[in-house]
Amino acid sequence: TVCLGRRSLSTVFGVTSLSVSRQRYRPCRLVVLSMDAKPTILVAEKLGEAGLKLLKEFANVDCSYNLSPEELRSKISLCDALIVRSGTKVNREVFESSTGRLKVVGRAGVGIDNVDLAAATEHGCLVVNAPTANTVAAAEHGIALLTAMARNVPQANASVKSGLWQRNKYVGVSLVGKTLAVLGFGKVGSEVARRAKGLGMHVVAHDPYAPADRARAIGVALVSFDEAISSADFISLHMPLTDATSKILNDTTFAKMKKGVRIVNVARGGVIDEEALLRAIEAGIVAQAALDVFSEEPPPKDSRLLKSENIIATPHLGASTVEAQEGVAIEIAEAVVGALKGELSATAVNAPMVPAEVLTELKPFVSLAEKLGRLAVQLVGGGGSGVKTVRVTYTSARAPDDLDTRLLRAMIIKGLIEPISTVFVNLVNADFTAKQRGLSISEERASLEGSPENPLESIRVQIANVESKFASAISDSGTITVEGRVKDEDGVPHLVRVGSFEMDVSLEGSIILCRQVDQPGMIGKVGSILGEENINVSFMTVGRVAPRKHAVMAIGVDEEPSKESLKKIGEIEAVEEFVYLKLE
Repeated sequence: TVCLGRRSLSTVFGVTSLSVSRQRYRPCRLVVLSMDAKPTILVAEKLGEAGLKLLKEFANVDCSYNLSPEELRSKISLCDALIVRSGTKVNREVFESSTGRLKVVGRAGVGIDNVDLAAATEHGCLVVNAPTANTVAAAEHGIALLTAMARNVPQANASVKSGLWQRNKYVGVSLVGKTLAVLGFGKVGSEVARRAKGLGMHVVAHDPYAPADRARAIGVALVSFDEAISSADFISLHMPLTDATSKILNDTTFAKMKKGVRIVNVARGGVIDEEALLRAIEAGIVAQAALDVFSEEPPPKDSRLLKSENIIATPHLGASTVEAQEGVAIEIAEAVVGALKGELSATAVNAPMVPAEVLTELKPFVSLAEKLGRLAVQLVGGGGSGVKTVRVTYTSARAPDDLDTRLLRAMIIKGLIEPISTVFVNLVNADFTAKQRGLSISEERASLEGSPENPLESIRVQIANVESKFASAISDSGTITVEGRVKDEDGVPHLVRVGSFEMDVSLEGSIILCRQVDQPGMIGKVGSILGEENINVSFMTVGRVAPRKHAVMAIGVDEEPSKESLKKIGEIEAVEEFVYLKLE
């Protein structure tokens, strides 16, 4: 597990270990892992043995293939993770049936159109895929279809095996000097482009999200969609199936293509309007098509696509090599196990991706962010309800564009919401949960002169337009204000301000805050009351505005004091108000 100060990234994704003894227990929303209680992983489609071996070393693995939707929904409430390929639909009903236990869905492959990402996010479930292991296999299959189509290999093979020798019928076309348009310049698309360049083809690509420098490095020109399809002799599809790409090749776009264009699809069947493709073939616009994927898989036996002599077809073999299958199995197994351990996955598709170097820098501040959120909301009167406007200020010597705060914002939201609700918040669903509850989080940067080596000097959380059950927490701006920083020497988060009172309090265990008249003997009186109940006091510190005037005393305790002890503290004559705050 990647450790974050004294806490781990398990708090980010919501999987906690028994070593965090004071974690609030929510039986329907919390997965507790220990040596005696392994998580359960449901593998709903065939996975390579190497991947299964990794899973079984960490979890109880249930391999149940070809489940009906009803069977999947009935099983999922007993599972912490689910691994699928493209054949299993993981829809909203699946997430609702999980009753909050499902924490990770692993897609053994690249495409995630069979997983309802919106529902996964709403339910705080991380979705990871395996985007790299089958990249080369898919690219190789795309090139295999390209060359086989250009030289009529499948048709000639069938002809020879039927006893015919038709050399003149199967004259092909050369690839050298021809223009290939790669639609979708991601991992697979760029690998296809590399190989096509090696075959002497001129390659152009269209992808609104592709970096121009990566295309230039391969020798590929990024062009508009219309320019790509109108200039191409061959078109190779490598885009995901989304609302924007569904049937992107249709009657209108086919009409813009060169007569005699040839099309390869190893992406998703739904990106081509298949009826429009047949019409384009009949009209002579499309000379040939090579399809590895279909809108319905397997396609009906009477499909006109399968009957056309101008179409060659394979049964979704893009990732079907021995090497790719094992690689995908290992990649998805590692991603799922890592996520269950609480590690941030580089292949997560519904959580903000925090680069590894940023994560390393921010590790000590993750716990600080959550604890400041927890402190702030517990200072709100009325049980913390009515919190709608929160301002977060990050003090840093860094330039504004050199500080990624998404992870910190998620942890502040977690701290603000969890203590006053049954909602479980993690990096996946933090922003969604805040929006759903009408919680507006604004972030500001306060510039600080000094070395930018340290990403943050402090974090301040302010809640506006609420009453406080501890009046001293209200700052001059009229907001409940707490501020903290991470001490360089120990990496432990410290509370340095409550309201207008400065202090230096280690944010561990729980805290009692007392506003008092500053006078001798106060620490001894409070310590005696807690000592009578055998409550261990980890620290006591006092923040004051001036000698012999008002001060705020902070007492760290390892156990929650009884109501009687808290009442006695409140009855001390010099104590004007107090509040007990849980940090975990």
